[in-house]
Amino acid sequence: MNSPNPDMSQLFADRQAQRSTLHNRYLNEQFVRVLKTIGYDVGFQKGQGQYLYDREGARYLDLLSGFGVFAIGRNHPVMRDALKSVLDADLPNLVQFDVSTLAGVLAERLLKYVPYLDKAFFANSGAECVEAAIKFARGATGRPGIVYCAHGYHGLTYGALSLTGDSNFRTGFEPLLPGCTPVPFNDLAALEKALASREVAAFVVEPIQGKGVNMPSDEFLPGAAALCKKYGTLFVADEIQTGMGRTGRFLAVEHWNVEPDMVLLSKSLSGGHVPVGAVLTRKSIFDKIFNQMDRAVVHGSTFSKNDLAMAAGIATLDVMESEKLIEAAAKRGAELRLALTRMVPGYELMKEVRGKGLMIGIEFGPPKSLRLRASWNVLEAANKGLFCQLITVPLFKDHKILTQVAGHGSHTIKLLPPLTITEEDCNWIERAFDDVIAGSHKVPGAIWSLGKTLVDNAVRRSA
Repeated sequence: MNSPNPDMSQLFADRQAQRSTLHNRYLNEQFVRVLKTIGYDVGFQKGQGQYLYDREGARYLDLLSGFGVFAIGRNHPVMRDALKSVLDADLPNLVQFDVSTLAGVLAERLLKYVPYLDKAFFANSGAECVEAAIKFARGATGRPGIVYCAHGYHGLTYGALSLTGDSNFRTGFEPLLPGCTPVPFNDLAALEKALASREVAAFVVEPIQGKGVNMPSDEFLPGAAALCKKYGTLFVADEIQTGMGRTGRFLAVEHWNVEPDMVLLSKSLSGGHVPVGAVLTRKSIFDKIFNQMDRAVVHGSTFSKNDLAMAAGIATLDVMESEKLIEAAAKRGAELRLALTRMVPGYELMKEVRGKGLMIGIEFGPPKSLRLRASWNVLEAANKGLFCQLITVPLFKDHKILTQVAGHGSHTIKLLPPLTITEEDCNWIERAFDDVIAGSHKVPGAIWSLGKTLVDNAVRRSA
């Protein structure tokens, strides 16, 4: 019998060449096909801060940051030391019939940022936080209804999926949770109509919608909070992607001076290593759920307050505070949005640049010139939103920038980099986008040859 090999770095090195084969055999082979089709199967070997390194040693700028989890960058030494210290300490982890010291410390630290809230509940993910918020809202109000915004994203477990307004995710999994009603984002009249029955427990909303980087009007969130108060509905801010400094404030709702009844956090709170989520809530809500001793464990999750997760959250806050990353996100984000916005008048395919802090959306739209419009229409007919791949793929292949389209069928590319990016990184982004977008205006050209390949692939898939 072979002896155990605890050296994971050696195991990674020994087996990394087989990663695609392993995934094809045991995991998601369709995702492997996607990576090979768009040329992203470069075999990343290392991550440091805002950078990734492939099997050839080439350096990439990561504007995806693991869907927003690496706010403090990859493999931060403070995070590494914190997690090692937990493993070295032989702490009494997950006793269950005891209370966690580190969970108490993390709750204290988080609630100092949100002083109008009183209690924290920890979970393992953003989706689990949404599930908890649904239960807490119904339990605290005695009402069945949940209202959410169309085109929003709150997760893929059944309750969270019931509040996710994207048919691409919902199709094949319905019926979903009853009593969940969508309203248009930025539509206070529709929201009031939905709340007027006084049967709605909670309005759950992303302050800035992640799928599309859709911005609220200045009136929407304050107006929504006032309507919730008027009709006895709890206001739940899903800050899973927008929170933890992403938008240049600790919470995105701070830009509009809104104080929700519940705030949901995850992603960046983890430091990218140990999954963790937090529901921050008012004591009046918490006390209606955990209202007597025989209901002390009426909701929970086995691993939610594990010491590694709590240490990851504490270390993330330490780094954010010591390196002033919230202030950095505000400064770098404003500079980057301005630089990208200056490109809009020069490129007819560019429509708008929007966002807050380092959550930025670059939207493209149909051009006016006949030759470009004809090429655009071919792409749209094959697959709505396909044009953005003509930007993201060359950014990756030619400029070593990893980014993403902001949702299925979207014409917006989303930038969600670590909050540690530098002025040099921002110049890298600006030059790369300028070069690739300029290339997209040349018909015929290399980028539109790529477009033909993508169209052919889309046609084969539909066939």
